[in-house]
Amino acid sequence: MADLVSGAAVGEALKLAISTIKKGLDFESTLESNIETLNSLNPLVEKMKTYNTMLDSPSKEIEKLESLVRNSQELVRKCSKLGRWKMLSFPHYQSKLRSKDGALQTHLSMNMTAQNTVNLLKVMVDMRKVLEILLKEGFGRYPEYQFMDICGAPQEPECLGMDVPLRKLRIELLKGGVSVLVLTGLGGSGKSTLAKKICWYPQVKDKFGKNIFFVTVSKTPDLKTIVETLFEHCGFKVPKFQTDEDAVNRLEVLLRLLGQHPILLVLDDVWPGSEDLVEKFKIQIPDYKILVTSRVSFPRFGTSYQLDKLDDVHAESLFRHFAQLKDKSSYIPEKNLVDEIVKGCKGSPLALKVIAGSLCNKSFEVWRDMMEHLQKQSILESDTDLRFRLQQSLDILETKFSVNEKEFFMDLGLFPEDQRIPVAALIDMWAELYNLNEDGSNAMSIIHDLTTRNLINVIVTRKVAKDTDMYYNNHFVLVHDLLRELAIHLSKGEKTFEQRERVMIELKGDNRPEWWVGLNPLGIIGRSFSYILGMFHRQKQPKVAARILSISTDETFNSDWCDMQPDEAEVLVLNLLSSQYSLPEFTEKMHKLKVLIVTNYGFHRSELNMFERLGSLTNLKRIRLEKVSIPPLCILKNLRKLSIHMCNTRQAFERYSISDAMPNLVEMSIDYCKDLIKLPDGLCNITPLKKLSITNCHGLSALPQDLAKLENLEVLRLCSCSDLADMPDSVKELNKLSCLDISDCLSLTKLPDDIGELKLQKLYLKGCSKLRELPDSVDKFENLEHEIHVICDEEMASLWKNSTIRKLKIEIPTVEVNLNWLPGVHS
Repeated sequence: MADLVSGAAVGEALKLAISTIKKGLDFESTLESNIETLNSLNPLVEKMKTYNTMLDSPSKEIEKLESLVRNSQELVRKCSKLGRWKMLSFPHYQSKLRSKDGALQTHLSMNMTAQNTVNLLKVMVDMRKVLEILLKEGFGRYPEYQFMDICGAPQEPECLGMDVPLRKLRIELLKGGVSVLVLTGLGGSGKSTLAKKICWYPQVKDKFGKNIFFVTVSKTPDLKTIVETLFEHCGFKVPKFQTDEDAVNRLEVLLRLLGQHPILLVLDDVWPGSEDLVEKFKIQIPDYKILVTSRVSFPRFGTSYQLDKLDDVHAESLFRHFAQLKDKSSYIPEKNLVDEIVKGCKGSPLALKVIAGSLCNKSFEVWRDMMEHLQKQSILESDTDLRFRLQQSLDILETKFSVNEKEFFMDLGLFPEDQRIPVAALIDMWAELYNLNEDGSNAMSIIHDLTTRNLINVIVTRKVAKDTDMYYNNHFVLVHDLLRELAIHLSKGEKTFEQRERVMIELKGDNRPEWWVGLNPLGIIGRSFSYILGMFHRQKQPKVAARILSISTDETFNSDWCDMQPDEAEVLVLNLLSSQYSLPEFTEKMHKLKVLIVTNYGFHRSELNMFERLGSLTNLKRIRLEKVSIPPLCILKNLRKLSIHMCNTRQAFERYSISDAMPNLVEMSIDYCKDLIKLPDGLCNITPLKKLSITNCHGLSALPQDLAKLENLEVLRLCSCSDLADMPDSVKELNKLSCLDISDCLSLTKLPDDIGELKLQKLYLKGCSKLRELPDSVDKFENLEHEIHVICDEEMASLWKNSTIRKLKIEIPTVEVNLNWLPGVHS
């Protein structure tokens, strides 16, 4: 038994000895591993200490890590000095090395990871604070324009017959998580209408609140412009993005700031090939939804919803609504005729609306003709089929004026897709092209007819009274993109480029039409070389016979113009996006030109150059400039109307006194020009001037004392000039003044003492909050032969009611305001 115990003891001793030897053999590799770990950690610890000091963060965890590293270093130094003769001590020190290394690894993997998470969260909180400061101060948020209810979406539309798709969309949008939903269907199927409507759906509004953004993308999207739109919609000053990448980075900053709450982004009218653009808006933020509307589905985004044609019941209901048919209609002899026309529309909401509008109040014969036209086209499978149906409605437009209304409709194709068309621009064009009234009354009648036929929509961005004073600066026309395409198609007709009455040209970057540079003489040379060759060997450019020339350029256009010889053009429409833009060389030879309309559709003003090329155009009557920096104006002796909207005017009136440059102006309008602090020198010497509108120019603080020189002035508008403190007494000498609008002049404290000397018919005083009393002279309005119409607030109305004027009409308007005008106002 003793031998057995002794043998076991020897066996255990042997195992211990073998274990000790193994540990001794592993000692060196363990030591080397520790040395490598410490060598890697040393510089990192030093950096961590430096950054910790810079950030002024708590140092407890860093100090603990530094202590562990220091102790490990001390043990490694001691172990490194052990010689072979101390091999029996190796296992002891190896255990210590492993213990120290284990403690270090545990601290790095657990304590430091947790601390890093805490630090990261703190950084995110601090970053959010920084972003808020940047957005409020650096980006320049405008406190007067807080988040709109639905940013960028027009007013809530009618959405008849779409209850089922609305419910399905609502279910998808109310789900949690991040997703892209594509709403697809034929053109005119109601995609945009449905997308706008869902933004107003109560449950959707409750969930997303003010984080609902609606942006129209269109056929040729520009990422920077779309991001600029989002910044503007949020009420922030729009940054100037250097690149698309810069725009995407700032977009992420913006969305993460807004991401405290669910976000709904609607990208409307996305065309094929724009998938990569949509991808750039996909940012991993909790509860962030992107709703895309497109004529095609995008399988890569997963969820897609096909918008089907309307069924017979809903189609007939929609048709009857827009045709204004009652159940007991006296001018529709049989229901079968309605049914056949509805069937011919093939369930297309756009076709139903437009054709219904064209038949409203028409005779039986017109209805029958429409039915026969529609029966010739049996299918509706493409935009071309739909365009054919829409064209039928135009064939029955009546000729109420000297020009067929179809001509007016075709003029709407001169402006870019998905952009608002200023009614004031249409009035300028139509007055000169078709001899309509200069006050715009005939033009508005045409616009009303086109609206009734559902060919266009009209929005009024600011309305405080009735339109009887013929002021339409706040009126805009919207055209569905399919109807715009129809207008362009009709303009082209069967005629060649040289024979068309309207010529519309789109120029992108260095790309030019073949006729622009002439045919390639070698026939096989590449397009880019052909362009260069054309620069040196210009062939004769085609002579353009059009009365109307519209040229649209993108932001990369380099202002290289060809000599296209548009000798017959009476209207030139320039639609631009670039930061620098030179008027075409050929404008110098456009001697029949009557109207020039220059509009920048970007967010930041474009520098307009070579304005002097207009100096030789003796027939030029009207100029409208929007969102450009105007160079010094040239002498235009015969110009009758100058309209400046959202422009930089600092240099405009430097070279000449405006009375020398434009002595025959009859109307002048300056709107939303924040740099305008005084009226142009010499303005009061333009005696033919009848209408002067200086509106929304918040820097204008005073009027010239010699205002009475404008002896023919009939209309003076100064509304929303918030810094205007008083008006000169010489106003009383404006004997022909019939309309005075000083509404929303917030700093105005009193009216001119002798205002009662005027023969006013209309006086706008709404929003003059500092105007607390009326001068005694207002009682002299009693001597007027006509009624005076005062538009004012309720408080001001009580003052007028105390006057002795019998022929007095007081109107307290209900202010109707939407903020669709916001994009670009502050750029």
